[in-house]
Amino acid sequence: MNISQAAKLSGLSSKTIRFYEQQGIIQAANRADNGYRVYNDKQLEQLRFIKRARDLGFSLDESKELLGLLHNPERRSAEVKARVLAHVEQIDQQLIQLAKMREQLLILSNQCRGDNGADC
Repeated sequence: MNISQAAKLSGLSSKTIRFYEQQGIIQAANRADNGYRVYNDKQLEQLRFIKRARDLGFSLDESKELLGLLHNPERRSAEVKARVLAHVEQIDQQLIQLAKMREQLLILSNQCRGDNGADC
């Protein structure tokens, strides 16, 4: 499949796929006689995996590491679980920070009349 098809099937843009290839996140695509990139099912699976990991908030480096674990037959599920739970802890901390920010913004908003005047 060409890059446009891989992009459509993975939910990523062609530019993102090229970037992932340049960064070594996925294996470089083979080239057709016309020089166009040709992706196989394994690469599509990798692209979908990276997209899902990114959608779940993992950094690109973390996503690459998780992809490496996926393809490592000697991986331990405990390692994968620990990485996921560490990410959950980060999300919990972000939620606490967001709740504090929300509270402060509501306090500031309540101090503003919200009319046509300039005082706020």
